[in-house]
Amino acid sequence: MSKSLDRLTLLETFVRIAERGSISAAARDLGLSQASASRQLSDLEDRLGIQLITRTTHSLALTSAGEVCLEKARAQLVSWSLLVETFADEAEVMRGPVRVVAPVALGQKLLSDAAAAFQINFPDVQIDWILEDGDIKFSELGCDLWIKVGPVPDETLIVKPVISVKRIIVASPRLLAKNAQHSPESLARLPFAALAPFEGGHIPLTDRTGSKKAFKPAVSFTTNNIFAAHRSILSGHSVAVMPEWLVHQDLADGNLLNALPDWRAPDLQVNIAYAPANRQTARLKKFVAEITRSLETLI
Repeated sequence: MSKSLDRLTLLETFVRIAERGSISAAARDLGLSQASASRQLSDLEDRLGIQLITRTTHSLALTSAGEVCLEKARAQLVSWSLLVETFADEAEVMRGPVRVVAPVALGQKLLSDAAAAFQINFPDVQIDWILEDGDIKFSELGCDLWIKVGPVPDETLIVKPVISVKRIIVASPRLLAKNAQHSPESLARLPFAALAPFEGGHIPLTDRTGSKKAFKPAVSFTTNNIFAAHRSILSGHSVAVMPEWLVHQDLADGNLLNALPDWRAPDLQVNIAYAPANRQTARLKKFVAEITRSLETLI
């Protein structure tokens, strides 16, 4: 093995240890023994003349030098991938890891199917699939792609809007039967399941003519998990704002009703974001195209 390749291997091991927060977990990912991964980390620290990670019995943490090294190591690995792609055919290009952060509902349902379809076509691509609705620190997670519902609060990333998700106010027939008149004012008196960070105690509604009205529900259940909010409304306990695509089948089956068919909650933009350094890798381009096609089926 050449010295250059050896150095890249050390960098790859260090990056994986930093991302996993565990030498043993990184070793499993890389097909190494824990002792080998630990030796590679020590070798890199010796070559650089710095301590990258502080280790205790139960945890490890990056030093300040380690944080700088992590950013530069990722850039080096991306540069190497781009160089390899320059001289490789498509079969060779489509290999390696893609680390993705996706929203919980879309990532668990629609987009996981898209990821599986991608891997059927490109089985040598390893996908690290992280589900998270909240904000993340992209660089610290070492992501290649962030699929985000709502704004992306990171000015260092390239952000491309893909679709707008339509949202409606839904409830079970049993709960609505207790409420003869379905209006924003009457529904505001019913228990409401709020999905953080998108809903709270004040939701602007728009009707078919463009008129606006403030919906101020009685929030009785708050969660950061959309499936928990979904279960709450299916149980008949509460009203909630839901993405139309997620409750489409519930509406068709009569398990839920559109509580305010003349009104809509604000649409939510679905964005894809990635770092400028990663934008040219062929496997990321192909994966983004697959994800984009899948999202566009919701329109």
